[in-house]
Amino acid sequence: MMPTFDQLPDPHKKFIDNSVSELKHDSRILGVAAGGSLLLDTMDQFSDIDLVLYIDPKHYQEVMAKRQTIAAGIGPLIECFTGEHVGEPRLLICLYGPPLLHIDFKFVSLDDIHEKVENPLILWERTDQISSLLNKTAAKFPQPDPVWIEARFWTWIHYTALKIGRGELFEAIDSMSYMRATVLGPLLLAKNGARPQGLRKIEFQATSAEIEDLTGTLPTYSSKSTLLALHKTIELYLGLRNGPGNQQAQTYAIQYLEHIEEMLD
Repeated sequence: MMPTFDQLPDPHKKFIDNSVSELKHDSRILGVAAGGSLLLDTMDQFSDIDLVLYIDPKHYQEVMAKRQTIAAGIGPLIECFTGEHVGEPRLLICLYGPPLLHIDFKFVSLDDIHEKVENPLILWERTDQISSLLNKTAAKFPQPDPVWIEARFWTWIHYTALKIGRGELFEAIDSMSYMRATVLGPLLLAKNGARPQGLRKIEFQATSAEIEDLTGTLPTYSSKSTLLALHKTIELYLGLRNGPGNQQAQTYAIQYLEHIEEMLD
């Protein structure tokens, strides 16, 4: 039996109900589950909907080729595209409406059910096979890898500093945005016991002091502001770093940043 979600925003509840009702008629689909904010019980009017469709392995390639048609059969589909840009080619990202709703469908072969970052909430299944397989292994959301980060961070600092030196401020600002989403955000979220998922909902997870520190990494369009923000990026990272540091890379990168500052004075 499908769970009831009486507290969900009405458009979200209607879409979920209609999706399950339509998808269960496709014999290639063995079940539908929900992840993301619905699983975490944090869904509000601004949330997207993350649905996982479990597919009979014999029909998986066929279903993957017909994903857009399947999505269009659920409701008023405005646009959709696949998720290679976020490293998930099984994902179909959709915009429905009106009212506008962002829906992510992940198409998972039952053979790959153990490859998961969360145990989604099952909305409907043809048999109890999905429940049984999901419960066999624990899900763990990927955590920041301090060695991976440290091996890259100081090269990114050097790259950003040289862009400031050359006057490519948009590129420098973009580079700091990347570090904020790839390094600072996940480390702050993990520190506060939240999912280290970029900068997602960090305003509600980090402390006010941490948010103030993170705000300091947001530059305006000037060399002085970008240099200050880059220093703040370094300061915040050093306060969050929880693994061994490459002292040589750190020293040389900071010296190069100081050289850029002197050059621009």
